[in-house]
This record gives sequence, C-alpha cells and structure tokens, in this order.
Amino acid sequence: MSSPATPPERSFPRHSARTQGFTLGAPRNATVAPDGGTVLFLRSAGGTDRRNALWMLDTRSGAEQCLADPLTLQGEETVSAEEQARRERARERAAGITGYATDRAVRTAAFTLSGQLFLADLTTGTVRELPAQSPVADPRPDPGGRHIAYTSRGQLRVIGVDGSGDRALAEPEHERVQWGVAEFIAAEEMGRSRGYWWSPDGTMLLAARVDETPVQQWYLADPTHPAQPPTTMPYPAAGTANAEVTLALIGLDAHRTDVSWDREAFPYLVTVHWSPHGAPLLAVQTRDQHTQLVLALDPGSGQTRELHRDTDPHWVEIRPGWPAWTPDGQLVRVDAREGAYRLVVGDRDRTGDDVQVRAILDIGDEDILLSASERDPAQVHVYRAGPHGIERLSTGAGVHTATRSGATMVLSSSGLEEPGTRMRVLEGTRRIAEIGSRADTPTLGLNVELLWAGERELRSALLLPSGYRPEHGRLPVLLDPYGGPQAQRVLARQYGYLTSQWFADQGFAVVITDGRGMAGRTPEWDRAIAGDLAGPPLDDQVEALHAIAAERSELDLGRVAIRGWSFGGYLAALAVLRRPDVFHAAIAGAAVCDWRLYDTHYTERYLGDPADVPEVYESNSLIGTAAQLERPMLIVHGTVDDNVVPAHSLRLSAALTAASRPHTLLPLPGVSHVPTEETTAENLLLLQLDFLHRALGDAHGGREPA
Repeated sequence: MSSPATPPERSFPRHSARTQGFTLGAPRNATVAPDGGTVLFLRSAGGTDRRNALWMLDTRSGAEQCLADPLTLQGEETVSAEEQARRERARERAAGITGYATDRAVRTAAFTLSGQLFLADLTTGTVRELPAQSPVADPRPDPGGRHIAYTSRGQLRVIGVDGSGDRALAEPEHERVQWGVAEFIAAEEMGRSRGYWWSPDGTMLLAARVDETPVQQWYLADPTHPAQPPTTMPYPAAGTANAEVTLALIGLDAHRTDVSWDREAFPYLVTVHWSPHGAPLLAVQTRDQHTQLVLALDPGSGQTRELHRDTDPHWVEIRPGWPAWTPDGQLVRVDAREGAYRLVVGDRDRTGDDVQVRAILDIGDEDILLSASERDPAQVHVYRAGPHGIERLSTGAGVHTATRSGATMVLSSSGLEEPGTRMRVLEGTRRIAEIGSRADTPTLGLNVELLWAGERELRSALLLPSGYRPEHGRLPVLLDPYGGPQAQRVLARQYGYLTSQWFADQGFAVVITDGRGMAGRTPEWDRAIAGDLAGPPLDDQVEALHAIAAERSELDLGRVAIRGWSFGGYLAALAVLRRPDVFHAAIAGAAVCDWRLYDTHYTERYLGDPADVPEVYESNSLIGTAAQLERPMLIVHGTVDDNVVPAHSLRLSAALTAASRPHTLLPLPGVSHVPTEETTAENLLLLQLDFLHRALGDAHGGREPA
C-alpha cells in the first residue's frame, strides 16, 4: 500500500472521531433567564475536548463567563453505572457537565460531576459542592430555589441549597424498585428522561415509582474481560412484561399520597406537566398505544379525571411539549387528523392543513412557540402560533429550533451553506447577541444535492466526490440510510452528511433516502409502515435508487452497496437478503435481526404483540431468511450493547453459518450501541471502506483514503 496522501492525524476518519462528529466545542442546552439578561449554556473548551463546562452569556454586553469548569472543580471524571446508562439512553457522547437544571428565576443551577452535587449561584458567579449522598443523578432545584431534589441508589432525596437537611423522601422497598427515575422504555422510546416533577410552589413533588420486578433479567457480559461477572439488566423485550410505573405526591416532610388512574388499561406513563396555570397533567397510554388519555390530577386527593382522549387504529404518536396549559388555562395538545399534525389550543386548530407540528417549544402569554415543517420535510422551522394565525420566525433553508423566556429567544440554526450550528439570541426579531462556537470545521467540501425521488416524492440526498465531473466515469453506489421510523437523515444541514461525503470522496455515489415512516410528513405517511417494518422501508430505498439512476448517469447500478447502523443495519442486511438483484454488498451495524429481542414500546407500536401476530414477527425477521444470502455482508456489533443486544448479530451469524452462507462478523470489544472511543470510531470507517472496495471492486482508482 502506498503512503497516504493525507497525514493520519488530519484525515477525516481521525478528525471526525476526535471531534465526535464535529459536535465538541459547540454550544448546547441553552436556558434563558426570565428577564432576558442572561443565557446559560454548555460548551467544551475546543473541538477535541469532551468535557463540557457551564457558561453564562450576558445578553446586554455579549460577554461570556465560564461558571463551572470540570477540570477546576474536580479533575478527572469518574462515571457511575447509573450515569453511564443515562448517557446511553440520551446518546450522550460528551463528558463533564452533560446537563443542568435551574430554578424558575434562573438564579441557581444544579449539576453533577462524578456523582457529586454542585450548585452554581448565578448572581455571584460562585460554585460549591453540596454534601449530598453519592452518586447523585438528575438534580433539580425547586421553582423558588430553596431546595434541590435528586435521585441516588433508588431513593428520591432533597437537600437545602445551603447544604443542610439532606434526606430521603422516598426509599425503595427492595433492589428492583427505584424512585424518581425514568424506566428504560420511557427514556429510550418515549422521550421522557425524568421521573419526578416539582410543584410550582416548591412544597411537594410528583414522583414515579418504578418496579422492575416483573421485567425479565438479561445478562450482558464483556467477553474481553472474562473475569468480570456479567451485568444484570432488566430488558422488556416485545411481548414480555414491562416495569410497573406508579406515581405519588410527596411533601417535603415525606408525606405521600398515591396517584390513581386505570393503570390496568393505561400502563404507560408518557409524560407529566405541572405549571402554575392548572392542575398537574398526565399523559397515559394503553399497551397497544391505540389510545392516549390526558388526565388532570387533584394534588390533594391523588384522584385523576379525563380531560381528553386520542385514539388511532395504529398508534398515537408522541410529540414533545404536550399536553400543557396556557397561562389562561386552556389545554394545549397536538392532534393527528385530516393529513396533518395540528396544534390545538382548547378546541381550536392553530396551525391548519399545511404545517406538520413536530414539537411544542414554549407556551407564552400570547402565543405558542413550536417547531414544524411545511411542504419540505428536510427543513424544520420555528413558528409562533397566536390567536390570529401562525408566523414563521426562522429564516433561510435549514434546520432550526429554539428556546425562549419572555421576549428573549435563543434560535439555533444549521444549514447546507456552512458547517455547525449558529446560536443567536433574539429580542423579538432583533439579534442582540450570539453564542460562540469552538467546534472544529471539517476540511472536506460537501457536494450534496437534495432531491425528490420517484412517484412517492421520496426525500433523498445524492453525494458525489468533490470535484467530480461526468468524464470521470460511472461510480459504484453506496446507499447510506437509517430508514427507520421518525429518524430523518435527509435534512437541509451539513451535519449528518460528512461521513457520507467522505465515502463519496473515496469514489462512490452516495444515496440517502428517507422513506415512509419518517418525520416531517403526514400521519398517513408515518403509519404506512404499520405491521411491516421490512416491506415499505426497503421498497422506498429501491424506488429512490432507480429513480435517481434514471436521471443521473453517474450511478452504476451494477455495483450497489448499502451500509447502516441500528435500524439502518437491519435495513442493510434486509436489502441483500431480499433484493440481491439490486444490492451487491451490505454492512449491517448493530442491526435488529429478530424483533422479538427488541423492546416493547417501540416494537409493539409498529408490529403488535408477538403473541397475537407471530407471523408478523416472522416476516420481519432476518433470521428466517439467512439461507438466502448470496452477497458479501459485514456484520458489526458492540459486545456490550444494551439497546440492540449482541444476541441479534450473533443469532444472524449462527443462522448464516448453519446455512453455509459466507459472511464477515466484526465484534467491537467494550463498545455499546454507538462507538465513541476515538481509535474504534476512526478505524471502523477504514474497515468499512476496505470491505466495500473488496466487495464491489477497487472504487478509488488507487487513491488512499483521505
């Protein structure tokens, strides 16, 4: 092999791995003070520094101040098993301060480092450690800033902001009970990462009690450390028992009032909302997710009453930010009907037929801030919905989101024209400050076109090598989708295309397609995959590929590969098993191979209960079709993946071996669902490239990877 044209330390795989995909050093987690004078945010010191610090921006002067630096406060970080699990659920790749919470006035902020509790006083700029029980998780000041609640070893605890009175408000009866936490499927699938909520006056908490006794125990061992015992984890696989989740109102004196609702019929606690504008709200779902209730809770008695009921023959989609109250006491929700996800306030539709609401971001005195898409699902904009109509606040093609307090808003924007995300502070429509980014800039140039492909107008992206011209000849094709429900790849921003561009620069035409089931389109589009996670997603990849190739002569359909991770890994393996006439090689990373081994809330939403429809699970499994493999396939899986457990890929490999089907199995020792260690992340890209070259023929014309 000849000497690399690009020094390894400056190669894209090395650069991307060191920067965690160019996310390190970028500001995140913004919080606006009610008076608009300050904005809190997290940011690491540079593009290769994983340790986030807590920062404060003075919006009037534009000055930034570091409030809490992990190295100054504590030095090297140690991460508890509970914190590591939380980070896995959140797909958190950074270190240091990965989250914080404030009181209502944003005068104090609580956070953890190495399981210890710290409190930042934003009026003085001082930070001190509080003598809380370790390890501390999810600390949250009460709205008035007098106490901090947190969880530790299954307990829900509270401590004064002066460090006095640390005590347990609720303690587990045995080791499989936890108070104040989100159970696995809530954090992994429902978007609920917390398990307790302060009352607006700070005198009590509404807390979840999670009993994992009914959940089957799985054992996850790291084969690279045979002397270590396996990790025992409760995993609610499809068709099996979930954790039992109940709620209780708990006073600061530990007095407890149990909350009642029909848990037999509605076992899923989706979310909780507690504001000064009305009774606490609960959203609860049936096991089949066909019905969701909004319940109002009486804090005195613990009794609930039904306020609203959503039903759907397939499933009720969860949208962040609802249900909630407006300041004048109207119920805010998102309604999926007549071709649109609609913002409904009281009984009034505020967004109409052409806007697909994605999330409610903030509820003000006169309007509601939301993120949504219109005709193009690749663009996500911020809108203000008021009593007299809806107004788009973000400008320019791209992906935008926001956080707001009063008249001050932090608008985060990313697009195709420049890398990274800009975080601007607006007062009304006037920019008053901007939060600086310290993220590294990718050295490769993006050569991407966003397309509408096929009769279904599938949103697709085509990436060609930088500087490519037609006289360079036809290119082998690499499909690089995710392809699963809701998780878009085709968005109008640079982030998400960089690795695909690197593959393109090695001599491929890279195609990414979002098929049916993806976010940003209609409820009917989402539900086209009901009962079939294999057929529509794969058909859409083939349709887009052929439609683009019919228009673009650069694509060589005689050499087509597909790579993917998680659901994308499932889709990649499915492609070569079911359509070897189209696909000539596949890389299946962390693939779901047997849906009976995946979790309840996600899998049953799309496929139903395996006890009721075993044939649906058979038809969507990769295992039964393993004998059909006739194309090269690389199977990759982390050995300690607690989301898509390694048994998936091992069972597929066993079935392929039993059918005498050649394949390559690459275990990643000590890696969970997403590789984050630099060397592993870098070399995994190089190994995939080598596999593609061997499977499709030398695609890079003798050039070394850059």
